[in-house]
Amino acid sequence: MNTHEVDNMCCVKQGCCHGPAPVPQEGQWTKVREVKDISGLTHGIGWCAPQQGTCKLTLNVKDGVIQEALVETLGCSGMTHSAAMASEILPGKTILEALNTDLVCDAINTAMRELFLQITYGRTQSAFSEGGLPIGSGLEDLGKGLRSQIGTLYGTLEKGPRYLEMAEGYIAKLALDENNEIIGYQFVKVGPMLQLIKDGMDANEAYRKSLGTYGRFKEEDGAVKYIDPRHE
Repeated sequence: MNTHEVDNMCCVKQGCCHGPAPVPQEGQWTKVREVKDISGLTHGIGWCAPQQGTCKLTLNVKDGVIQEALVETLGCSGMTHSAAMASEILPGKTILEALNTDLVCDAINTAMRELFLQITYGRTQSAFSEGGLPIGSGLEDLGKGLRSQIGTLYGTLEKGPRYLEMAEGYIAKLALDENNEIIGYQFVKVGPMLQLIKDGMDANEAYRKSLGTYGRFKEEDGAVKYIDPRHE
């Protein structure tokens, strides 16, 4: 149905049709016209309105359909349960369905919006990977033990910095030099430790085997004091 003004207009022929611009997708240049034309693996982040938590979402899309979803959350306890539901909801949906589906948490919904933009504009991590990435690639970022990489660092003006968790793992001790500056730390590789315990190793032995250090942690390297960053 047209308005009266349009009905009274004469027809003017359109010129050449350029069509959509090609976008890079899995090693090819693709002119995307339908949802099924879209493929790619990528990551994105989202946040809720009060910004009390954030979500990193990883999707592996093949022919428009989400085949793999990794949902990582930080900062909000309720968001972890939302992520559990989102991990069941997302696989099997087209990216357009997922964009218009309630993923339980605003942060996850926002992450989905950001990923939709990346994927449809051809800005995926796998844009130049011929054939894309296999299902399971989303787990590769997690490393051994399949745990998210988390950095938890805290500091106050009066007492200074405290390293609590780094990419290497849970920080057990900080090494300080003669100026009370941090020069190294001891960490626990939590994923491997839990695997050793599951395999039957005594917990104390598993803990010792999973310890590592970074920086100038030894006394011969200048460490004069060791502190537990959570209690000292």
